[in-house]
Amino acid sequence: MLQLLDFYADWCGPCKIMAPVLEEVEKDFSKKLEVKRIDVEAEGAMAQEFGIFSIPTFVIMKEGKEVSRKEGAMPKEMLRSWINSHL
Repeated sequence: MLQLLDFYADWCGPCKIMAPVLEEVEKDFSKKLEVKRIDVEAEGAMAQEFGIFSIPTFVIMKEGKEVSRKEGAMPKEMLRSWINSHL
């Protein structure tokens, strides 16, 4: 199962736009993808460990290893296509 890490902050406008998109995508890929939301304010150490400099940042993890990352908001279909390329 893939894991999609969503690094966000409550005050981030693009992060707020992406939240419902991520919920839909997680439902679409129900048994193939787990979305984990990581608040960079509350979990600064984890954000630092991943070298997060801008938000939102999305990281695809496969078998515990980072395989891809993207920064910034994106349309649902672009997100779906990116995830599909790693399944």
